[in-house]
Amino acid sequence: MRMKSALAAAAIVALTAACGGGGAEQEPSSGEPVKLDFLSLAWQKESVEANKQLVEEWNKANPGIQVTYVQGSWDTVNDQLVTSFEGGDAPDVIHDDSPALSGFAAKGYLLDLKEKVPAELKSDIPQPAWDTVTFDDGKGGEGVFGVPFLQESQVIIANKKLLDAAKVRIPTSEEPWTWDEFADISKKLTKGDTHGVAWPMKSPVNKTLNLALNFGGTFFQTTGGKTTVKVGAEEKEVLQRIHDQLYKDKSADTAALGMGTADPLPGFFADKYAMLPVGVFLRQQVAEQAPDGFEWVTLPPLKGVSAEQGAVSQTLSVAADSKHPDEAVTFISFFLNGPNQAKLAKGDWLLPTSVKAASDPVITTEENGWDVATASGKNLVVAPFLKVNGFDEWKSKVATPVLQEFYGNKITIDEAAKRLVDDGNKVLERYQR
Repeated sequence: MRMKSALAAAAIVALTAACGGGGAEQEPSSGEPVKLDFLSLAWQKESVEANKQLVEEWNKANPGIQVTYVQGSWDTVNDQLVTSFEGGDAPDVIHDDSPALSGFAAKGYLLDLKEKVPAELKSDIPQPAWDTVTFDDGKGGEGVFGVPFLQESQVIIANKKLLDAAKVRIPTSEEPWTWDEFADISKKLTKGDTHGVAWPMKSPVNKTLNLALNFGGTFFQTTGGKTTVKVGAEEKEVLQRIHDQLYKDKSADTAALGMGTADPLPGFFADKYAMLPVGVFLRQQVAEQAPDGFEWVTLPPLKGVSAEQGAVSQTLSVAADSKHPDEAVTFISFFLNGPNQAKLAKGDWLLPTSVKAASDPVITTEENGWDVATASGKNLVVAPFLKVNGFDEWKSKVATPVLQEFYGNKITIDEAAKRLVDDGNKVLERYQR
């Protein structure tokens, strides 16, 4: 679905004008093109191809602003960026995710884009997504330190044959299952060697916290500028419901608890698990690895008090030290327009933030559950933990072991709540002195 050259050039001219940067094919007085480095963290084959194609498209249409694609890795990007920021040689355009932006912004490493994002791009991305990249600017206000473009929701991937055999109601985006329905259907699907559901909880924190928003659970509260951990009735809802499936209903297989997200797939394909509550990206592995004749469906997110889920975003930012910030913003505006976000979302099997992209036929087809996955984006709101200083330490040192023990039935829900709060507040206190 490559854009025709004439259309691409016209779009770039319009975007550059919107940024106040002049014509798209402008060249500096020296006659040399402006050169930008773009650090991309795309890693899946289809995603890397989409990224490189868009860079090539840009370069052909804009001889005066040439972009070099630099391949990075999610595993090493934090250390790489810290080194390059401190060394003064950071890439001009930086791909990262929103939780990482707060610390970099606080140190002055990222450009505040609040007044630089073109109106068309700004209006195409809903405010909840912009909230994921809005942080303290260090000057008594808030700044926008990236453009959010890809997000992830939690959906349910299910074995269609088992659903049909059980004659259960198939949920739609307009009428999703409630958590109560999900519990009942999980019990119905549990027969013989088949469990209704597998909860892979090797890394339980983000999944638990994001789903907790179904019941208004935030896990953090800020009063008088001080943030503390909160585990009350709202936060306990999802914890208890998952625990009940494991040990009361026995509709969830306890053997899956220590698994990573994709680890239950062999069991899923072998009818050992009827349903997997997972991130939308896992649809790719299901589509690629499912045996011939295996029928599967993507079901919408569950609903509690609401269907809201916490979200973080993949982002593009501009280094504060970039010598060509306006040109960098112009490139980002092209790279993340509606049609291009649709290509990037399809390549990563994730959800675009762009309203225009979310209606693109490329990612609204029924094939591989794209229609259900894309529709789930409307339920995403800023993850409450996103702006909590010290969250990463709380997650690794407190929440991960506590939740693993709770889901493993080694401690009660009240003991889990007490440790999350007491030990957690000791961690957060160090970040608020």
